Amino acid sequence: MFVRRAFFRWMFIAPAVLPIWPLISVGIFSGSGWTFLGLVVAMPILFIALVVVAFLIRARLEVREQRAVSWADVAVLSVWHATIIAFGFFTPASAILATAGIIIGIAIFWYELWRLLRSAAERARAAMAEYEQMSRQPASPPRMPRPSEPAQVEEFIVIHEERRSGEAS
Repeated sequence: MFVRRAFFRWMFIAPAVLPIWPLISVGIFSGSGWTFLGLVVAMPILFIALVVVAFLIRARLEVREQRAVSWADVAVLSVWHATIIAFGFFTPASAILATAGIIIGIAIFWYELWRLLRSAAERARAAMAEYEQMSRQPASPPRMPRPSEPAQVEEFIVIHEERRSGEAS
């Protein structure tokens, strides 16, 4: 449970930390100006993708209740985040890592969207089953007043208005 809760917290820190890593490491490991320019364009997109995936995960009721992601979420986020971190070292495999990171990010988006919709559909089915169960139960008859109970008397106040003969109507 500790790991799942740690990932729950990490997925909201990651959008701030992970896009900054390649921007900092490009000066250490690559030194190319064109690479930096490409990262200036790509890292805001990565930020948005990380935020969207984090909110898709958090939107599931079971994640919010437990304040922990599922083990499947831990696995896919670990792979994606490791790919982003490995990309930041700018090795000869960086092009492959960048491509893999994009493909993994798109796949995670659709996977998490599917999980969210499936979770919502399960809750809707459960609510409908509960509603059907309640509607099958006989309704209780309306409560009629007992003869021993006094009838409630409403009080009316009547105001009579008199008109005088000399006044204009």
